[in-house]
Amino acid sequence: MTNNSPRLARVNNAVYQTLGERWYGAEDDPIALLRAESRLRNPWIASELTRACGDRPAEVLDIGCGGGFLSNNLGSLGHRVTGLDASSDALAVARRYDSTGSVRYQQGDALNLPYADCSFDAVCAMDFLEHVENPDRVIAEAQRVLKPSGLFFFHTFNRNFLSWLIVIKGVEWCVRNTPRDLHVLRLFLKPEEVRKACERHGLVGLQLRGVRPVFGRAFLKLLLTGRVSPDFCFTFTRSTGLGFSGLATKPG
Repeated sequence: MTNNSPRLARVNNAVYQTLGERWYGAEDDPIALLRAESRLRNPWIASELTRACGDRPAEVLDIGCGGGFLSNNLGSLGHRVTGLDASSDALAVARRYDSTGSVRYQQGDALNLPYADCSFDAVCAMDFLEHVENPDRVIAEAQRVLKPSGLFFFHTFNRNFLSWLIVIKGVEWCVRNTPRDLHVLRLFLKPEEVRKACERHGLVGLQLRGVRPVFGRAFLKLLLTGRVSPDFCFTFTRSTGLGFSGLATKPG
């Protein structure tokens, strides 16, 4: 799905290993955009879990869980959540902010998940596929550990000029403390590429939702100050031209 040449730019994943408390507190950092995105996506994911599982708690795996924005939210709703990440620093922060103490956090590799086949009702890979050289392997592993009728949730970015301009350069220009290569365009994924990968690994019924910022007062404040205020927000949209969230199902 991507060109793996070592001569091409590499995404800067090291930044997530040194954020500490900035995961939850910093406004002068692109991590605040992730917090804003999670406020949009978390209720959608929770709603879909209720639709699929009814009142029973779902077994959920959150791949690339970072500071626990999704994992801790789902844990607070009574789901049995496992958060997996490569960064021990991020996992330590996620544990501190787990108000229930119920989420199981584990350091590990998304390309070789340390779980048995058919272990989870849902697997989530939010803002993660564009951070690895082999997203196809992530999707294959997600399908493997899903139970029949299990749900695969993800969020990523479209590979086009508009995404380069807004998601990459716009964030670099407008948000304070954005490091170089926080994202690289070659790792962004076109919706059809994700669709084919899901189908190739036995995930069906893909549903896509475009995501974009809300262009209001908080957006203007960001442009003027370089800070992402707590009222900055995203919305779902029909267009997948920038970011897009998706849901696919493992057949029962």
